[in-house]
Amino acid sequence: MPSDTSLHHDFDTTLWQGRTDPEPDSERWHQKIQPLTEGAPTGCTLLGFACDAGVARNQGRVGAAEGPAALRRALAPLSWHRQGPAYDAGDVRCEGDAMEEAQQVLANYLAPLLGEGHLPIVLGGGHEVAFASWSGLAQHLAASVETAPHVGIINLDAHFDLRDPQHVRSSGTPFSQIADDCLQRGWSFRYACLGVSRAANTRALFNRADQLGVMVREDRDITAPCLADIEKDLGGFIRDCDHLYLTIDLDVLPAAEAPGVSAPAARGVPLALIEPLIECIRDSGKLRLADLAELNPATDIDGRTARVAARLVHLLTLNA
Repeated sequence: MPSDTSLHHDFDTTLWQGRTDPEPDSERWHQKIQPLTEGAPTGCTLLGFACDAGVARNQGRVGAAEGPAALRRALAPLSWHRQGPAYDAGDVRCEGDAMEEAQQVLANYLAPLLGEGHLPIVLGGGHEVAFASWSGLAQHLAASVETAPHVGIINLDAHFDLRDPQHVRSSGTPFSQIADDCLQRGWSFRYACLGVSRAANTRALFNRADQLGVMVREDRDITAPCLADIEKDLGGFIRDCDHLYLTIDLDVLPAAEAPGVSAPAARGVPLALIEPLIECIRDSGKLRLADLAELNPATDIDGRTARVAARLVHLLTLNA
């Protein structure tokens, strides 16, 4: 781990609480999660990104900085079905508007985790977490033997987040920043955005996505009758990649399922259709890193969004 831990908050046992059943083989996450220690066997590692400076810059509803804690509380009582270990590496917490510093700290934590063979799951935080996650993965891959790795970025999101970062870097710019970083590195930019709302993205953003060759599937196109075709298209995207980075903005879900986000979706893609896509990505054998963004406990209803996010973490790590 990097020596600069000024923004890092350690494993918090108070978040991992829940019932304990007397029957054998009845463990839950709070009974199995461990603090990450030096030399720990490889497994799934949770790392929080307690930041919503990017949301504030993007003029959204702030509160996502408290998302990692809420997600852990919701995950704690879920049933344990994993084979490998799971760790909690604590939080990177952004102080004030120090978004770029927090992003760099997170990247510096992720790179060695990836090098050790862990599967990091980053708990956001606003969607500015995506550039931090990417930076950690790129740092890891650049240090490996690969000269030009084929990395597929799959974003489940109502928004492209392809705004121009030259004006202001925010939760709305991470994938433009990643595209620029790929260009500087001489890497191809392979980006799939599933669940996009045409009503929530300008023509300029659709044009930008077209220019960058983004695989786009709108929210209205992801329906039960079309799911097999979308899974086939996603499978083709995955086959052309050596590594996958999955990022889930919870506002891809309908507001009724995920009210606690910065920008609740008027339509969205139901959880029942999101889960098969995640399973396709998870089971590819190429997933290196995932994050979940925009959980805002201050606007949640009965912990609904936190429970959905916890279920997605559970699903992502089921076979790891």
